[in-house]
Amino acid sequence: MSIKKHIPNCITCMNLASGCVAIVMASQEEFLWAALFILLGSVFDFFDGMVARLLNVKSEIGKELDSLSDVVSFGVAPAMIMYKLLCSLMPESTYVPFVAFLLAVFSGYRLAKFNVDTRQTCSFIGLPTPANALFMTSLAALQDPRTPSGWLNLDCSLIINPAVVLFLIVLFSYLLICELPMFSLKFKNLKWKDNKKQFILIILSVILAAIFQMAAIPMIVILFIGMSIFAAVSKK
Repeated sequence: MSIKKHIPNCITCMNLASGCVAIVMASQEEFLWAALFILLGSVFDFFDGMVARLLNVKSEIGKELDSLSDVVSFGVAPAMIMYKLLCSLMPESTYVPFVAFLLAVFSGYRLAKFNVDTRQTCSFIGLPTPANALFMTSLAALQDPRTPSGWLNLDCSLIINPAVVLFLIVLFSYLLICELPMFSLKFKNLKWKDNKKQFILIILSVILAAIFQMAAIPMIVILFIGMSIFAAVSKK
């Protein structure tokens, strides 16, 4: 039995494990740690497919395992994080925080749609679940005074309030399943002309991360969405 064919699945399982730990951290309102485990899960999610292609061991089991892991790490986990965040922001409300679980529902639908949509081989249609999860969980993490937010020391109190959080949950749930074309971070090669959008996003992301640290993550996701919209409009 070849060991190498199990390597990508092991990496995928690390993504799943990261999502499970993030849920536990969220239940304890450890939003910074929850966000860090979501970030770790996204790293595993990025590399499992890459390793499978490098080792030429892609399989249907790996594809299904990847989607099931993503439902937990980038659907249920961020929904739980936002639910606990809303509970902390709205201690008097019993039912409104459950709106956060729209993220789990629409993430699951988005992943099922991705699996059967042949148009999404080299690009995305709708916001990828890891990007959505990173956006939501980084917002929650900014509630934690331990979260590094860069040398500008941003005040995020205007953003982290119930009305804005609820609006973002509904908006990003829609973005997950909308027909908006979005580019992938997969590189065709290392040539600038073939990967211009990817290189620009990476360069700007590094600059934002250097300035804003953890607070840069939602900015990077918004930048990614904006660049995708611009690219889609430019083609028309």
